[in-house]
Amino acid sequence: MSSNSTAKDGARYVPYEERQGAESTVYFTRGLSPEGLIAIYQKVKAPITGKVAVKLHTGEPHGPNIIPPAWIKAFLASELPEATIVETNTFYDGDRYTTEQHRKTLQVNGWDFAPVDIMDEEGTVMLPVRGGRWFDQMSVGSHMLRYDSLLTLTHFKGHTMGGFGGSNKNIGIGCADGKVGKAMIHKKDNNDWGVDQEELMEKISESTKATVDYFGQHNAFVNVLRNISVSCDCEGVAAEPVRTPNIGILASADILAVDQASVDLIYALKPEDGKYMRERIETRHGHRQLSYMAELGMGNRRYRLIDLDNGGQEIKSADAVRGVVPFKLYQPYKK
Repeated sequence: MSSNSTAKDGARYVPYEERQGAESTVYFTRGLSPEGLIAIYQKVKAPITGKVAVKLHTGEPHGPNIIPPAWIKAFLASELPEATIVETNTFYDGDRYTTEQHRKTLQVNGWDFAPVDIMDEEGTVMLPVRGGRWFDQMSVGSHMLRYDSLLTLTHFKGHTMGGFGGSNKNIGIGCADGKVGKAMIHKKDNNDWGVDQEELMEKISESTKATVDYFGQHNAFVNVLRNISVSCDCEGVAAEPVRTPNIGILASADILAVDQASVDLIYALKPEDGKYMRERIETRHGHRQLSYMAELGMGNRRYRLIDLDNGGQEIKSADAVRGVVPFKLYQPYKK
C-alpha cells in the first residue's frame, strides 16, 4: 500500500515521523479548571475580535460529560463578557430538535448565564466549500453572518459515527443547520444515517472548512480533554462510561494541529488507558478527519507542543509526549 493510500486509511494512526509539512504551535496545560481555560485562551486570543461567537456543544439534558457551565461562565466573565454562545438544532428527533426544545435543554443544563444564539432559528445560508470533493457549498445557520470571530471551545471525546469529536466535528456538524446542512452530511440513498467511515469524515471536514474559511483569520480552537467517553455529548445520560484518564487542555490557531495533538495524546496513553478511544477512532475510520483536513489545506499535522505548566517548555514530538506527559502527570478520572 502506498504512503498516499495509507494516509487516506481512516482506520490507521499515522505516527508523527511519517507526517510531512510545516509545524504549527499548539499550547498545552493540565489545568482542567476555569483558570486553565483562561490561561490557554490568552495564548491564542489575538485573532478573536469584534462580535464573537463561542461554539460549544451544550449537550443533551443532564449530560454528565459536557464542559461544566460554571467553567464557561467564569471564562466568559474574564475574557469575553460580550460574546454569544452559538449552537444549531439537531438532525435527529430529540430534546434539541426544535428551537423550543433546544432552549428548554439549555436551561436544564445551566446555560442561562449568557446569550445563546441558535443560529438556524430563523433559517439558513449557504457558504462556499473551496476545493471540496463532495460539496461546493454547505448550509449553516443564517445567524452565523452576525459574527466577526469564532472561538471553537470543544469537549474532546469519542463519537459513535465520527470516531472522535474534536474541533472539526464541533464545527462541521455543530454549525451545519439541523434540517439541511446536517442532512447533506448524513443522508444517503433515503437513509438518514447512510454515510459513515471515510465519506463521513470527508463530509464533516468540508462542512468545517466552509465555516473556518468564512471567519478567515478570526478563528481560535480550544479542546478540553476531560471526561473522555467514547460517546458524544449528544448521547446525554446514555453515554458510555468514562474509562480514559483526564488529560488537559489544548489550544491553537490551527484546527488540524489542535485535533491531531489531541488524538496524539490519546495514543500516547498507556495501552490500558487509551484502548477504548483508540478502538472507537479506528473502527469508525476517524483518522480520515485528520488526513482529509490536511488535503483540504486546513492546517498542519505537525506541531510544536508548548507546555504552559513548565514555563513554556517545548515538548518535541509525540514520542517525547509519550515520556513526559501520560505516565507521570495525567489525572485518573474521578466523578
